[in-house]
Amino acid sequence: MAAHFETGTMASPQHYSSRILNQLGLVAAMVDELGIVEWVDRLLPKNQEKQIVSYGQAVKAMILNGLGFNQRTLYLTPHFFQDKPVGRLLGEGIEAQHLNDDLLGRTLDAIFQYGPTALYSQLAVQSVFRLGLLCRFGHLDATSFHVDGRYNSDAAPDEESSVIHMTRGYSRDHRPDLNQVVVQLISERQAGIPLLMEPLSGNNSDKDSFRETVKAHVSQLNREVGLEYLIADSALYTSETLGEMKGFYWITRVPETLNLAQFLIQVTAPELMKNREQSNFISLGTVYAGIRQRWVIVYSPEAYQRAIKTVSKASLQQTSAELKAFEHLCRQTFSCETDARNALSELEKKLKYTNVFEPRIIRQPRYCGPGRPAKSKGPDYQTYRIEGGLASRLELHQQRLQRKSCFILATNQHDLEALSNEELIKAYKDQQKVERGFRFLKDPLFMASTLFLKSPERIMALMMVMTLCLLVYAALEHRIRQSLIQAQQTFPNQVGRMVSNPTARWVFQFFSGIHVLIIEHMQTLILGINQYHWLLLKLLGEPYEKIYSGDG
Repeated sequence: MAAHFETGTMASPQHYSSRILNQLGLVAAMVDELGIVEWVDRLLPKNQEKQIVSYGQAVKAMILNGLGFNQRTLYLTPHFFQDKPVGRLLGEGIEAQHLNDDLLGRTLDAIFQYGPTALYSQLAVQSVFRLGLLCRFGHLDATSFHVDGRYNSDAAPDEESSVIHMTRGYSRDHRPDLNQVVVQLISERQAGIPLLMEPLSGNNSDKDSFRETVKAHVSQLNREVGLEYLIADSALYTSETLGEMKGFYWITRVPETLNLAQFLIQVTAPELMKNREQSNFISLGTVYAGIRQRWVIVYSPEAYQRAIKTVSKASLQQTSAELKAFEHLCRQTFSCETDARNALSELEKKLKYTNVFEPRIIRQPRYCGPGRPAKSKGPDYQTYRIEGGLASRLELHQQRLQRKSCFILATNQHDLEALSNEELIKAYKDQQKVERGFRFLKDPLFMASTLFLKSPERIMALMMVMTLCLLVYAALEHRIRQSLIQAQQTFPNQVGRMVSNPTARWVFQFFSGIHVLIIEHMQTLILGINQYHWLLLKLLGEPYEKIYSGDG
């Protein structure tokens, strides 16, 4: 354990105080590197007479709180900073008590008044330029967050209002009983930094919102950051939305429900799946919604392994249900053969996974009197019963397995030199960058787990701050990895192996236990830093070193 200090006379123990620094110095330095505070202060100037803490510094405080991974809600920010070196992180003269509910509430109100999407977009554009990121590909997706409280859920939606409507909708949180809000992101491919965030009403439809995003933002992103390709899942692939996407390229998954898609997978899958351990693809040209496009039919071994489980489970459940229904039918008796055949016909219409084989209508004589009837006595009436067997439809099982193992990607880029089929597939698979961002935002350690504020306007502003946390987190991870690779250095991972691509979360854990010891309000000791900490800080640069040094 290394200690860095200023010289001076040793003080008595009662004049010592300790502050927790941990990974917060990395976060603070990255916020400064991206110029977030200065940019916010330029757009949202503070009241010089009434405010000690600027709006930019308040946003930085919320980012530090969000990336503190402490499970504290936003309104507990003063408590979060109570044992932190606030001046070192936010600026001299700022103390924990300054970061109160009133300041944070006014900051969120100011963000809403300016426009959360507009403010975030300017910060994101500046950030990718400072990091030197190429934003050729943008990944579009949306997710939902449940909210505690009714807000404006009882009122009718106001189409003219800029305030989102808190209401129930399709819940990605698996909480359909709660009101929710939706956030939509477009993330760049290299680091996974969101270029665009937009809060939406809880009952938002991806198909509609994707089309509105295309109309409102994609051309602007093309001008500002050089976005060439918009990538999204099948919600983007509608005739209305495709008609709006002129002047730029897109990559999307073709919905499985399209008859042509089902037919092509059925025709090509046997050839694509000859070697089920190796991925394979075939491309062809087609026209949909009046637009010439390239379709790439892809077989994925990973999807095949998942399909074996999901299709087999669904088949077992359905065939069991159909067998139970058939056995129930076989136990019934009918007054005439016609009724029995009609009942069998009705059941066969409902069977999806099975077929009835060798069905027979069995006639059974019935007698009214008691005891055994005489041999010469004919039956008083006849009843009819169904017999037969049930067989699984193996060809249907195989078709479903093929459909789950293969998928179709579409693009309006026809030039294979500009975008090869291999690069197209890889670009689409990088859609997990934005999905990874959603997992980060939904992490129980992150403040998004407690979305509760006084108004929907503040919820919208908070979602912008949450996305800023994701931006800083992704930017820091990118810088750490790039610095290690460029210097040909490595960093220990969770199991002690030296790697050049550690996750930011692990680096945060690795920096746990670093404290600032303050003596007589004059001398400082930084406790808990080892050689690997200093290796990384030196690679990141002087601002990062300074915040972890005794004279920081």
